[in-house]
Amino acid sequence: MANPYGDLELDAHGMRALAHPVRVRILGELQRHGPSTATRLSPLVGATPSVTSWHLRHLAEHGMVRDSPARGSGRERWWEAVSRGYRLTSQGPGALEAGRALESVIEQVDGDVVGDWHRDVEPTLPREWLELAGRSSTRVLLTREELLALEAAWEELLAPYVLRKEDPSAAPADARTVHLLRHVLPDRDDG
Repeated sequence: MANPYGDLELDAHGMRALAHPVRVRILGELQRHGPSTATRLSPLVGATPSVTSWHLRHLAEHGMVRDSPARGSGRERWWEAVSRGYRLTSQGPGALEAGRALESVIEQVDGDVVGDWHRDVEPTLPREWLELAGRSSTRVLLTREELLALEAAWEELLAPYVLRKEDPSAAPADARTVHLLRHVLPDRDDG
């Protein structure tokens, strides 16, 4: 499948390396908020600065983070994410199992995304944004190849908006971050 966002592609080895709650939190913080230090990340990821530093070095060994050239001094080591996102590859030995293990950790770290949004964000939104929030649940009848094509079309449609995060000043003044949650859940073959 194409990768129009330039996400880091994780094979089974990379998925296993990321599959720890502290590492998932660290990578998420660096991707969302930019470069930081182990000391600054520590309270956000629930680990001591030394443990956070250890996890950062582990992520660096697997090519997910690197030293930030724009920051740092002899006393502080600044880290940055290598990419704005990552995607799991389903090919290769152990990839399916490693992907499921990583998804389980991500779900543990993310918690109740929808419930948290309803509690913390929804009450603060102006009506014009509340009118656009919501969910849909649609079942479609597709072949595997059609589902792959649909996924590729969806990513191609979103790519300009995802890539806009690289230069937020290029976005219209009234733009805001929108969290799109998408689950693709094939049904059992009960035929």
